[in-house]
Amino acid sequence: MSGSVAPSPGTLVMVDIRGRALDTEQAGFLSRHRIRAVCLFRDNLGTEQEVRRLTAQLREVLGPSALIATDQEGGSVVRATFLPHAPAAMALGAAADADLAHRVGAAVGRGLRSVGINWNFAPVLDVNNNPDNPVIAERSFSADPREVARLAGAWMSGAMGAGVACCCKHFPGHGDTSVDSHHDLPVVDKPLTVLQELELAPFHALRHRAPAVMSAHILYPQLDPDLPATLSEAILGALLRGQWGYQGVVITDSLVMKAIAQRFGHERAAVLALQAGADMVMALGSREEQSAALDAIAAATAHGAITAQTIARACGRLDALAARFPSRELPYLDRQREMDQRTMGEAWARALTRIGRAVPPSRHAPLRVLAQRQVPTDGVAEAGLAGERVARLFAQFTDVQIQLLDDLSSLRWDQLPADGRACVLVSNGRVRYGEAARGWRPDLHIALWNPFHVCDVDAPALVTWGYAEAALDAVQAWLHGQLDATGRAPVPLVPR
Repeated sequence: MSGSVAPSPGTLVMVDIRGRALDTEQAGFLSRHRIRAVCLFRDNLGTEQEVRRLTAQLREVLGPSALIATDQEGGSVVRATFLPHAPAAMALGAAADADLAHRVGAAVGRGLRSVGINWNFAPVLDVNNNPDNPVIAERSFSADPREVARLAGAWMSGAMGAGVACCCKHFPGHGDTSVDSHHDLPVVDKPLTVLQELELAPFHALRHRAPAVMSAHILYPQLDPDLPATLSEAILGALLRGQWGYQGVVITDSLVMKAIAQRFGHERAAVLALQAGADMVMALGSREEQSAALDAIAAATAHGAITAQTIARACGRLDALAARFPSRELPYLDRQREMDQRTMGEAWARALTRIGRAVPPSRHAPLRVLAQRQVPTDGVAEAGLAGERVARLFAQFTDVQIQLLDDLSSLRWDQLPADGRACVLVSNGRVRYGEAARGWRPDLHIALWNPFHVCDVDAPALVTWGYAEAALDAVQAWLHGQLDATGRAPVPLVPR
């Protein structure tokens, strides 16, 4: 930090806030601790005008080096739902067009800048080579690390060209896990040579272009047998900073996630992360939890456990990020917004992918459509598509019986009526079916979210990679014979 005022622990901490406006108490907390970074979630984001007022309030309190962040990946992980809805990374992987990925990234960046958000926690560089991954799946561009680097790099260039800082995540790679770090600590037990060929490859390829990297709460025992990447000097310091020479910002994932909080305590973790090589810790949660992290960093600084050199270096990187991507609103002209919406529609349509011999059912054939009634949010993704909206996809079919279940995985195929109706299974949730789907034999399977549902159900399938309105428009056009599904799956999708 410039000037004679010593850096505060708050300059190295990102917090979240309550509500859609900054009240006096929260403003006082941010100002008192000289916090510069806030992460906005769905509950903070109302209308566009409300978001602009909120980010203006935040800039006034956080100061000229404000970093206002959110997760606007595309697909199911979007916070500002009023902006043109980008396709999931894997949808862009199915289209396999770097120019399209660049245009989508630019559109995402323009939308965020129009409401004063200057840091986006995207793109995802995880190589999803594990079909049982419960949290990444379609958030990854591909199972091929070269394709991940190619498409994510194009997306990132587009977004940064529009004036928004990107953050590649989740270093060193969350793709080959079967545990969600929100709930427990995943372990990836691979030697460095194997990681370099797969998980690490996209991060290494983009290391000189990425302005920021987010760490993963994952234990890599062959790199560090004791500490997950977020807290590991061997991974953040020796590997990322030392061997790779990475000079951008390193931020942790949320320290209140159970992979960290339940094992280390998030206030201790805040200190360990900064010692390991992180520049900023994401100390989300209650006011008490945020204060505890700030107090722990202050105490560690006072006792020399975090050195003045470490703080100065981190502040310098964060200052540079804020100077390169300042938080200020840029106009979003109607014409540009319409063009961006068309780009998103093009991407969703080009991503549509057939698996096996999937063909649209006859418009006049008797159909039974099976879907889940409601799919609530899991805290990471937005709520899934409601069964009522699924039913509307078939509004122009003449003889349709819609059957909505509270839990689609409880479906008993042997209890369906043998009435000659063709069955269309619509997977509108994220959670895999596993053994529950053994024996299911729909005539057509439409996977609207998790593409790996295709592996659970032995049937011809249509994969959309997501459930935005533009994706549903593409599905409806395909069902009516007006659109070919030309996408190619960037991950193996083989029914068992």
